[in-house]
Formats: sequence, C-alpha cells, structure tokens
Amino acid sequence: MRHDYSLSEEMAQLLHWSSTFVGADDHMDSVRAAYDALSRNYTPLRDGSVRIEDAQFQANGVTVPLRLYRPLGVAPMAGWPVVLYLHGGGFVVGNLESHEFLTAPMAKDLDAVVIAVDYRLAPEHVYPAALEDCLAAWQYVVAQADEWQLDANRMVLAGDSAGGQLVAVLSAKLKNAVVRPQGQALIYPNLTMIEGFDSHHQHAHAPLLSYGDMQHYWDQYAPEAALRAEPALSPLSAPSFAGLPATFVAIAEYDPLSDEGRAYVARLQAAGVAAQLYQGVGLIHGALRVWRDCPETHGLYQAYINALKAMLAKSDSNQKQTR
Repeated sequence: MRHDYSLSEEMAQLLHWSSTFVGADDHMDSVRAAYDALSRNYTPLRDGSVRIEDAQFQANGVTVPLRLYRPLGVAPMAGWPVVLYLHGGGFVVGNLESHEFLTAPMAKDLDAVVIAVDYRLAPEHVYPAALEDCLAAWQYVVAQADEWQLDANRMVLAGDSAGGQLVAVLSAKLKNAVVRPQGQALIYPNLTMIEGFDSHHQHAHAPLLSYGDMQHYWDQYAPEAALRAEPALSPLSAPSFAGLPATFVAIAEYDPLSDEGRAYVARLQAAGVAAQLYQGVGLIHGALRVWRDCPETHGLYQAYINALKAMLAKSDSNQKQTR
C-alpha cells in the first residue's frame, strides 16, 4: 500500500489548493459548498466562445435541469453532433456549474453541442435516481433533436468519475435502443463497487481520492450493499460487453480506480468493441481541472477530444432518421 507520491509541480499545486476547500463540518450542505467553491476556483470566466442556454424537463415526477453549450455559427444541415455529459462528484456533489471548466471548451473544440445533466444527488436521492434522470435526459434530448437543431444520429456519452459509471451503465441500457450512443468517453471512472483490484489496495490512500472516500460515496448512493454487484451499479459485473459503442477510457496513475478502467477496456476489446485506454502517467484523480496549465493533463484533454471527434464523425444509418 503506497503512502508517498512523487507529484509534478502542477499535480502538487492541485492537491494543495484542493485541500484548502474544506467544509465547515461534515453536513452535506457544507461539503457541497466547499466543492462548489473548489469548482469555481478552477472555472475560467465565460469568454463568449460558446453560447450557453439552460433548459429543464419533467420525468418521473421530478424536474431535471440541463445546460446546453452551443458552438458559435450556423448549425449543419443535419444538426449539431451532441455530447451528453454526466458530471462526477461521487454521486453526492456536483451540478451544472461544477464541470463548466470542461463542458464549455469541449463544445468549442468539438464543434458540437455539449449538454450537461443536473441529475439528483445522494443521499437525498439514492440509486437509481441519478441513473433514471440521465436515461430520461438522453430520451428527452433525442425527442428535442429537431427543435434544438441536433443530429440524433451523432450522439455520444461522456463523464468523469461517478459520471463515468453512469455513462457505462447508460451505454449498456441503450445499446439496443432506436437511438443509441455512437461512443462513450469515461474519465477516471468508477466501474465496480466490489473490492478486489490491486489498485484498490496499492492506491487506497491516493491524493484527492482514497478508497475509503469511494466506500463513503457508495454508502450514500447505494446504501443497500446487496445491490452493489448488479451491473447497474458495478458495470464490470455485466454478463456481456458485446454491442457496446466505441469507447475511450482515461485513467490516472495514482488512483484507486485505475485498474477498473484497465479491466473495462480489456473486457470490451475481448468482446470485439473498439476501446482505447489512455494511461495518465503521474496524474491523480480529478486532474482534468488543471488541463490548461499542466502539460501531462493537457495531453489527456487532447486525447479525449480526439477520441470524441472520431466518435462524432460517425453516423449510424441504421438508427431512426430524426430530421
């Protein structure tokens, strides 16, 4: 079990500044306030490089907020390609603002509409609330494709950490849908709630995210431990990986979740799925927050963008034509 980590100057600064944003107490309101403050610290001011619109819809008796990041200019005749983004935060923190450091530049660099989902959080809303909201968001965006000038034949899923888990589960649920994802991109995802991988122990005390932190998040989101081996909570438990879309997975070297990403890519490839693994050498969980200033993390961001571009360049002619 590793306790000492040799971090680059940029990773050390991320760790230092992140540690200064601590809640006044352990109450969830305080934890979320601290996380929101951290997120604001790493989110540049809006510069007008994309158009930002808020929307919402009703599903399962609740209101689900969305935020659309649109490229400047005129939409293509077939509509804009789409990335549905599911934020990380251990299922307990995060919102439409927390990942704007990523979603806004994604829209500009991909020349695509990026749609962030403000799904319900635990512990107020336990499993499957977040998953239900994300599935409903996919279905709603598909239904709005014409009105919003979107190309429903070029839609992909992306997310980080807990959002990566939601992406993997959603991709599996949608693989036989009329309109299905053309790809999925997962950044340092959590893909199992079952202990057993070497990285769970080797990096149990890793900077920014410990294995104990993950167990705490699971207790909030999935308090019924007996359910945690199900594929809807542990995607690595799925009986089959065949038929899933093209996949990009990025892992951080110093992260208890790193072996989960490796295993997911290996199982996808064994099932004949095109899957790419990016190994973020020297990176810690949450490293993308400093992608603009850190050479190692900028490499991750660029690989992520390139993978999404390749996914969005493909159109599934077998899907329902929406325009």
